[in-house]
Amino acid sequence: MIERKLYTAQARSTGGRTGKISSENGVLSLNTSMQNNSEGTNPEQLFAAGYAACFESTLHVMAERMNKEIIKSSVNGLVDFGVTKDKGYEIAVLIEVSLPGLDQEIIKDLIEAAHQNCPYSKATKGNIQVAIKQVV
Repeated sequence: MIERKLYTAQARSTGGRTGKISSENGVLSLNTSMQNNSEGTNPEQLFAAGYAACFESTLHVMAERMNKEIIKSSVNGLVDFGVTKDKGYEIAVLIEVSLPGLDQEIIKDLIEAAHQNCPYSKATKGNIQVAIKQVV
């Protein structure tokens, strides 16, 4: 539960997967389209981008708390969209983390700490499949 709100993000969708999305400040303004269509983005791409950015930021916060320095990092978010047994829809996430130049044990600890503290990881815990792997 949020004890002290720091920020509220707001975005509007008109037309769903075949429309437009925009943020309240106008910085985000995109066409939306069905998957595999190059004319716009889709909710899965947006979720992948948000999760990747949030997870990478959390890695840096955890490194600071552990008195470790991250020189270079990148996080790739992959979101699968598919049909369930009961003909519903669901997503699954793979987070690929690259932390070159760090000891493997430190990388393992940072990834675990980030996964325990990232707001996206917390929000998805127990709701969807999330896998995290280290990549070079």
